[in-house]
Amino acid sequence: MALSGLVNKVKTILTNVCRLVLAITFIFSGYVKAIDPLGTQYKIQDYLEALSCQGMVPDWITLASSVGLSAIEFSLGVFILLAIRRRLVSKITLTFMVAMTIVTLWLVIANPISDCGCFGDAIHLSNMETLVKNIVLLGCAIIIALWPLRMWRFISKTNQWIVFNYTILFIIASSLYCLYKLPFFDFRPYHIGANIPKGMEIPENAEQPKFETTFLLKKNGETKEFTLDNYPDSTWEFVDSKTTQLTEGYVPPIHDFSIQTLEGEDLTEEILADSSYTFLLISPHLENASDLNFGNIDRIYEYAQTYDYPFYCLTASTKENIQHWQDLTGAEYPFCRTDETTLKTIIRSNPGLILLKKGIIIRKWSHHDLPQEAELQKPLHLSKIGTIEENSIPKRMMIIFLWFVLPLLLLTVADRLWAWSRWLRFKQKKKELTQEKTEDSISTLNND
Repeated sequence: MALSGLVNKVKTILTNVCRLVLAITFIFSGYVKAIDPLGTQYKIQDYLEALSCQGMVPDWITLASSVGLSAIEFSLGVFILLAIRRRLVSKITLTFMVAMTIVTLWLVIANPISDCGCFGDAIHLSNMETLVKNIVLLGCAIIIALWPLRMWRFISKTNQWIVFNYTILFIIASSLYCLYKLPFFDFRPYHIGANIPKGMEIPENAEQPKFETTFLLKKNGETKEFTLDNYPDSTWEFVDSKTTQLTEGYVPPIHDFSIQTLEGEDLTEEILADSSYTFLLISPHLENASDLNFGNIDRIYEYAQTYDYPFYCLTASTKENIQHWQDLTGAEYPFCRTDETTLKTIIRSNPGLILLKKGIIIRKWSHHDLPQEAELQKPLHLSKIGTIEENSIPKRMMIIFLWFVLPLLLLTVADRLWAWSRWLRFKQKKKELTQEKTEDSISTLNND
């Protein structure tokens, strides 16, 4: 009996440790993807491209998949943490982890993309690190699927529907809010306050990339491969050579930022060194950009002209698509070329607007949330929008706490108090019944 009790205790502790590991990972992973729905969509498109399916799936489906996948992962984490629908959730979690482990196994073998995107831009893992992580999580999922009822319940079965609905509503609303505006937390190197020139610097003692060159040479009908260390004499005839990168070396956070005019003139240094303010309208592809607010964009361009602030539109579009955008919106601002991936990384909006000063990102706006006319009545150095926007992480975390964590915490406390009071009433009633039976027994004996 003692051994059986010990085994059961170990099983219960193991199940709840696995439950905690899964919950924390799923909540964090789901949330960082949910608040960056466009970033997650780009990653889904990378997977489709690796499968040679690019262009076959409409953008609205990949975007809906981005929001849906993030919501499922985040919700599963909350449900596991609070032990909501234990049997069903544990089975869904196991199925989810089996699928994810198969995907990451394919990533390790085929290496179609370098980063799986499982933690968005918050944490980057190699494909092998991702596989190890998923194997651990798969083991945890197997444990909770074997003994789901050993997970300690924090919410009574009758109140679980509240957590279920509120969690799904919260995470979908978070995605839609960040899609309309910008991600609530910005983990990318182009966040507000980032110094672009500094982010491009390579430290003097930084690790340099290492390469190895091999040569294919032929002599007397025999072909061999040599390196620089064992290169033979001149009697060997050169056939071919190839250079392989052994180690990547240090890669600065910002390594692919450049701005060129349509004629090919490089404006990167000029723009980043400008001591004045510079507006950059960002659109990876103008053919996919929203034209709902082009009037506001034109008004900001006119404001920039009034105060002699440079204004450029950075895009990776072709000249034909640029011309179409000009015909559609009447745009008169100059256009420049920048790498598509860089533009998608800078801001999660198409189009989006950023404000630079001396290469430092002062402000970022979604096309839904551009500066209003009342904010464009005076020079930027006298205006609120000309200063770096407060982006306090503790403040934003407090907002999440007040909107999501606190309501669930209060519900949990209220539910446990209600369950405890019900248990006390049950114990009191049981005590009264026992007392009544005892009194009846004594009365019967006296009558006999």
